[in-house]
Amino acid sequence: MNHVTSIAATMPALSETGASFSRAASGGATASSLAPFSDLFTDAVGDVSQLENQAHAAVAGLMTGSGVDVHQAMIATQKASMAFELALAVRNKAVQAYQQVIGMQF
Repeated sequence: MNHVTSIAATMPALSETGASFSRAASGGATASSLAPFSDLFTDAVGDVSQLENQAHAAVAGLMTGSGVDVHQAMIATQKASMAFELALAVRNKAVQAYQQVIGMQF
């Protein structure tokens, strides 16, 4: 849930990035104003990777009997699964938006 909460907390920043993008399109801002948007995705992918590593460690701890409970391992794997599904959905929407922009006629 922490990953989902962090993405939800950054939603106001996305609207600010959209305003920066519209200013950039009109010539009012430089490309550096768009960097935080790419950083958001980089951080999100890093968080998904971290959650997957935690899930692997929890499952390995469960299998070796090193004090990890079954419910802890299941929670860790579900967190990783949900984070991956969210990242996949965001990627699919980004690809869909890109394809719509490419299909536009000017």
